[in-house]
Amino acid sequence: MVTTSGDVRFSDELEQWLESDPQKTFGEMIDVFEERGFAVAVVLGLSVPALPLPTGGVSHAFEVIALVAAVQMVLGRTTLWLPRRLRERELGDVLACKVLPFLVRRVRWLEEHTRPRGAVLFGNPWFMRLLGVVLVALTIATAVAPPFSGLDTLPALGGVVVALAILIESLVLLVAGLLIGTGGVVLIVTLGAALARLLRDVF
Repeated sequence: MVTTSGDVRFSDELEQWLESDPQKTFGEMIDVFEERGFAVAVVLGLSVPALPLPTGGVSHAFEVIALVAAVQMVLGRTTLWLPRRLRERELGDVLACKVLPFLVRRVRWLEEHTRPRGAVLFGNPWFMRLLGVVLVALTIATAVAPPFSGLDTLPALGGVVVALAILIESLVLLVAGLLIGTGGVVLIVTLGAALARLLRDVF
């Protein structure tokens, strides 16, 4: 188990967890990070579709985990619950060996260059519920983006940044995540509408 303290940075905790137990499951992650499990689940769940690479249907399993966590944030739960099947799901080599080490480096950079702001807001249950609504919307936008189109990247990345803002308690990072995610949703809607008009004209 990872020991925590007010002086330990999230990036250090994440790195320590990655280097500890060989078995990495979402259930273990929840047990380790406790009340922060919601944001951590969203980060991990949206990290795969946030990659600028075609992931096809593989990313949908992780999106489900992000969606389950975000919905529970909206409901105001204080501990994250996952179905047994999801709790026992292993992170896999892509997350454990590639995505998470990359994420640790980026989070550490953010922690060094971003000062915590808005701790009072992030400690407000209703504000967190509102952020849960935002994360639900971004996760759904990620899931409905056409496969192999790359359009899921921006809303997923926006969700990751919003979740990191919660972990770091940074309003600046939160605004950045909202802008990225909103841009991604607008792009999906705009291109989707254009495609619908094109198909209507053709047929």
